[in-house]
Amino acid sequence: MRIRLDRFPQGVTKALTLSYDDGKLHDRRLVRILNEYGIKGTFHLNSGFLGKEGYIEASEVASLFAGHEVSAHTIDHPFLEQSPMDQVVREISRDREALESLVGYPVRGMSYPFGTYSEQVVQALPTLGIEYARTVASHGGFQMPQDFLRWHPTCHHKNMLERADAFVQLEQRHSRMSLLYVWGHSYEFENDNNWEMLEEFGEKVKGRSDIWFATNAEIVAYMQAVERLRFSANCQMIHNPSAIPVWISVEGEQVVVPAGQIINI
Repeated sequence: MRIRLDRFPQGVTKALTLSYDDGKLHDRRLVRILNEYGIKGTFHLNSGFLGKEGYIEASEVASLFAGHEVSAHTIDHPFLEQSPMDQVVREISRDREALESLVGYPVRGMSYPFGTYSEQVVQALPTLGIEYARTVASHGGFQMPQDFLRWHPTCHHKNMLERADAFVQLEQRHSRMSLLYVWGHSYEFENDNNWEMLEEFGEKVKGRSDIWFATNAEIVAYMQAVERLRFSANCQMIHNPSAIPVWISVEGEQVVVPAGQIINI
């Protein structure tokens, strides 16, 4: 019996997520467009900048990003690899605390300020409650990350249209999870006067039943649930101890393992 861990929710093999940093005022327009096209985003915020000139207000964070994800980006946006570890701990833990007080859920992810980090910083993240951290090292592909603490995206949004075309047309001889991960800053659309590019991107992907539209945290949580599946010795019983259902392939057919249940295949 051939079992493949190759499916996202609802049995699809493609997922799409967007990731934007800093919390500038232009996030308001960005969110409106994402909502229009049913796209989910993760917004990495510096809590120390909220309310300052050019930045969104703390009071609007929960409502503005409802349906999306708020994630950490440190308090003051330092170069973490140049910071003493005491400062790294403060920057991340206090940012989490401040953001959690605004949105009312645990903040478990981040993006690296300036995209830079060190091995020491990466190793410290789990002790600070961080489950994923996005870099700016775009690889151009659709593969899932090997290390969520060094989560390299597909592309910056300046390349989002060409990557969307390739993603939508993607066909694989053997099914596997494929992810289109786009990152950027909302103010870049304003500076480059190319908001229409985001709308064109939305037209390419909106309403597609073969794509899971997810936040960074949703993807991480789902992959953790996949990893927690328990198989019997003959692989004919599967236990899903997680609180979310998991989809897999059995002999090429999609099978769902409901949350908290054991199934026989």
